[in-house]
Amino acid sequence: MTTYNGQGATGAAQAASREEHREPVGLAELAAVAERIRASVESVIEGKPEAVRIALTVLLAEGHLLLEDVPGVGKTMLAKALARSVDCSVRRIQFTPDLLPSDVTGTNVFDQHQRDFEFRPGAIFAQIVVGDEINRASPKTQSALLESMEERQVTIDGTSYELPSPFMVVATQNPVEMEGTYALPEAQRDRFMARISIGYPSPEAEYAMLDLHSAANPLEQLEPVAHAHDLIKLIELVKKVYISDPVRRYAIDLVSATRSTPELRLGASPRATLHLVRAARAHAALDGRDYVLPDDIQRLAVPVLAHRLLPTAETQLSRRTAEQVVRDLLARLPIPRPQGR
Repeated sequence: MTTYNGQGATGAAQAASREEHREPVGLAELAAVAERIRASVESVIEGKPEAVRIALTVLLAEGHLLLEDVPGVGKTMLAKALARSVDCSVRRIQFTPDLLPSDVTGTNVFDQHQRDFEFRPGAIFAQIVVGDEINRASPKTQSALLESMEERQVTIDGTSYELPSPFMVVATQNPVEMEGTYALPEAQRDRFMARISIGYPSPEAEYAMLDLHSAANPLEQLEPVAHAHDLIKLIELVKKVYISDPVRRYAIDLVSATRSTPELRLGASPRATLHLVRAARAHAALDGRDYVLPDDIQRLAVPVLAHRLLPTAETQLSRRTAEQVVRDLLARLPIPRPQGR
């Protein structure tokens, strides 16, 4: 398997030098790095701390993030601000109806001088991939992301190429009611760890935005505040966050409840359970805890589960959304009692 990490020899040598002098990583360092990234992103995105928090959680949990909202509320701005705040390779893909799968994954090109085929990597070969308006591409092109998002590799003509680490896809999409959009298939939505909507800013935040964005583009002023190697260390730390058996069972019971409620015709998958637990670990670490609480599961249930669910026709006619169904399940589900670790 071939690896494309987007770093030259000089960058690799500098990274190795930094690794030699790095102090043991801990929750204090995680909090410091996360705070720098948060402050960097919020210098561009006004008044949306919860959206930034979820984005950081997904980043540290090795997941992928889907930003869904109407045009003009800052979806792409948030994705690009997060990418620019980390010193790693970044590629942007503008999804359009004529975008081909090979534009995303890459293709083999015949080299006249070598008399052989040479692999030309596509835009997916980056550590952070910003996919703008993903649901404007055809389903055939959307499916090109399935393997890379789940297995972190791309297979072309029988040869697998490993994607760099860390690897995260931050995709934006407009609601399916908008003109020229294709609904993401269930398998594609299930690859995203979380989906969030930014929403309209408050009048105060919109007023501040006029000063911030009218003179110059604030994205151009952003400098990286964390390195990819820092993220790799922090991701490994998040994996060690403790989660007790009762909290594990609580997560499983919640996901299982989505499969049995009559309000949904498609419940959450086992992958959703894994994503919920991984995100809860990252959420706890961002709070400075080395253990997961039921509160972490509750705060992440809607962004992690709702986009994977399909309401029945009756639920839709009653104007109930998947988010409301998840909140009702949380209200009915018994919360595990505190236990000693």
